[in-house]
Amino acid sequence: MNLQYISDNKGKTTGVFIPIKDWEELKKEIKGLSEKEEQLMEIPEWQKNIVRERMEKYKKNPDRALDWDDVKNDFKLD
Repeated sequence: MNLQYISDNKGKTTGVFIPIKDWEELKKEIKGLSEKEEQLMEIPEWQKNIVRERMEKYKKNPDRALDWDDVKNDFKLD
């Protein structure tokens, strides 16, 4: 298995990258892993509803949307 460790800017290991081929093999070997993956990837209905509401609001008033570059500059996210 060819794991790659992910580190923060201080060198602390914060995660592990598993190549998809290895991940698929792990799911076959470890009982319940596929089901857990599905649960983690599932978007709750309440979150979907929030997005739907926001999309409807945008469609009704697209001129009220903020420009991403302006927002980014306001928060100094460069």
